[in-house]
Amino acid sequence: MYTALTIAGSDPSGGAGIQADIKTMTAHGVYAMSAVTALTAQDTTGVSAIMEVTPDFLAAQLDRIFTDIFPDAVKIGMVASVPLIETIADELTQYGARHIVLDPVMVATSGARLIADDAVDALTQHLMPLAEVITPNIPETEVLVGHPVTTAGEMETAARALHDRYGCAVLVKGGHSIHDADDCLFDGVSLQWMHGERIANPNTHGTGCTLSSAIASGLAKGHGLTESVATAKRYISGALAAMLDLGHGSGPLHHGFDIHSEFTK
Repeated sequence: MYTALTIAGSDPSGGAGIQADIKTMTAHGVYAMSAVTALTAQDTTGVSAIMEVTPDFLAAQLDRIFTDIFPDAVKIGMVASVPLIETIADELTQYGARHIVLDPVMVATSGARLIADDAVDALTQHLMPLAEVITPNIPETEVLVGHPVTTAGEMETAARALHDRYGCAVLVKGGHSIHDADDCLFDGVSLQWMHGERIANPNTHGTGCTLSSAIASGLAKGHGLTESVATAKRYISGALAAMLDLGHGSGPLHHGFDIHSEFTK
């Protein structure tokens, strides 16, 4: 059994955060574990409150995981403050964590800001150099490079620049009206466009969490980065195409669209 760890915030509505991560990893046949960085009060319409765990408590969670069931891959999602970012970096370095996928969560699908301004610098300084790949969307890419990204060519330039700056592979995610559903992947050697199917579904809550967890699942199973990204994109397309419609806002994906057993009947 392959294993993966998500380090992220909790979404009580189940569409994003650790709940989406665990569903995604399970759907990929990977045993999922989680270390919670924050509790949130949110639903498909937005985020109304965030309560962080303490650095000591986050470290305690990570200590128990790494000393008992060592993860084959790690996905990092919402981390909203400098002390928690530093704690994660220290713990992952101490235990020699491998196949780290960092989703630099800064803005929710609903538009809510999820990270403190000073935490962006800590994220780039402490976590990005540890990552095998980072998966920013267009707004997050613009924050990281410090200027607008409005064309496919600018996505390519941003991916190269972020790799050169932080030493990790970079998947700049399309959408946001740029290059449709195609993403730009640069691993330091080759630049590839990872093509995706544009699904006309307004329910996209948790797509970033889901994609990064699917990539981590592929890496946990020993697949290469390109294959893991391609498989993750196919999974996202299927989860969107299932057209699940829950909640009063931007609803969740159908993470279990491809799970069929006697227990799902």
